[in-house]
Amino acid sequence: MKRNAKNVLVGFGVLGLLLGAFIGFLSRPSSPIAGRVSFIDTLTRGAFLEGVNQVMLSLAERSFDIMLIGALIGLVVGVLAAYLIKR
Repeated sequence: MKRNAKNVLVGFGVLGLLLGAFIGFLSRPSSPIAGRVSFIDTLTRGAFLEGVNQVMLSLAERSFDIMLIGALIGLVVGVLAAYLIKR
């Protein structure tokens, strides 16, 4: 595989990863009482939630998992797209 083809593969992979993570973040679940957790709480899986907000810990963990799954699916789709385009 040529160097340029590897660069395209990595570029599409990173683009897919970021786009998938963004879509995963937008589709995170919400609580009927408190709504959705913030971006920081999602990234840290609720590690800094204190007091009453501690009840949102499982929601923050689930939000992170959904964002991670979206990122992984985006990575795979991006790499496959680059492979098919360069082929």
